[in-house]
Amino acid sequence: MRKEIKTTEAIFPMPVLMIATYNEDGSVNVMNAAWGTMLERNQIILNLTETHKTVQNIKKRKAFTVSIADSDHVLQADYFGVVSGNIVKDKLAHSGLTATPSTLVDAPIINEFPICMECEFLTYQGEEFGCGVIGKVIRVTADEKVFTEGKMDIQKLNAIAFDPYTHGYYKVTERVGNAFHDGIQLKK
Repeated sequence: MRKEIKTTEAIFPMPVLMIATYNEDGSVNVMNAAWGTMLERNQIILNLTETHKTVQNIKKRKAFTVSIADSDHVLQADYFGVVSGNIVKDKLAHSGLTATPSTLVDAPIINEFPICMECEFLTYQGEEFGCGVIGKVIRVTADEKVFTEGKMDIQKLNAIAFDPYTHGYYKVTERVGNAFHDGIQLKK
């Protein structure tokens, strides 16, 4: 028997994405956003409203970075979600994390998050069924600590996911299958 759940934000897991931009004064703004995904192979989409300081910064600077939050930085990742950049002007300084300027886009790379997508702003869709910020991924970099034998190792990334049912964060680490391969055995 099935039971109704009182939520419409029912997709799990939701990524915990750290969106980083520069403020007008050059300080770093970071926002926690769970509503984001790949739109195409080299495009990312973030469902963000224009009231966010992050969106205002993206439109002005024409750039942003997207990092995947990890289990070592849950405290900081959550802080970036509960504190508004419209109120706290230098959220990064309060978090204890550090940033390095991207050499390709006008946005900061948060050093402590192990993977980062450097993005060029393409457009903002704000109409009734608009989806928010769309950006082109220019470069993806990852800390050497998340590699095994020269390849990115998702288990070492220790990415976290947001659970909209209980408002929890969960570590995403265990490989349970092989994409585009395991299902072949059911083909007849």
